[in-house]
Amino acid sequence: MRVYLDACCYNRPFDNPDIDRNHLEAEAVVAILGHVQQGTWLLIGSEALDRELGAAPDADRCQAMLGMASAASESIAITQREYDRSEALMRFGFERLDSLHVASAESAKCDVLLTTDDRLARRAAKHASRLGVEVRNPVDWLLEQKR
Repeated sequence: MRVYLDACCYNRPFDNPDIDRNHLEAEAVVAILGHVQQGTWLLIGSEALDRELGAAPDADRCQAMLGMASAASESIAITQREYDRSEALMRFGFERLDSLHVASAESAKCDVLLTTDDRLARRAAKHASRLGVEVRNPVDWLLEQKR
């Protein structure tokens, strides 16, 4: 299973855990990364993800997120192909960074792109037939994998 986590997923373990949703999504992300470490799933990263995580204003948080993302077995470079696909996705209403994550996950032939961003998930669901990767919330996806 080839899994791509967007920047929202890497941020979630640092969000307020007193909010139930944050807590559940953080636990799901940690569990998914545990499966990656065990070799159950392959984590895929990208140049776009590294740039976004590296731009985090808090240095400690930035280092921690980059550390988690370093578990990726491969990283997709952003080439003209990904930029072109990103432009096409933006015409469907995807934001720039989101479109680069989707394009990267598609190029890597990922089975799933996980996000805690509801807007991205809704947009992806609306255009699912046009995407080459499934976009899901980590909690929902993890629960399905455990059935």
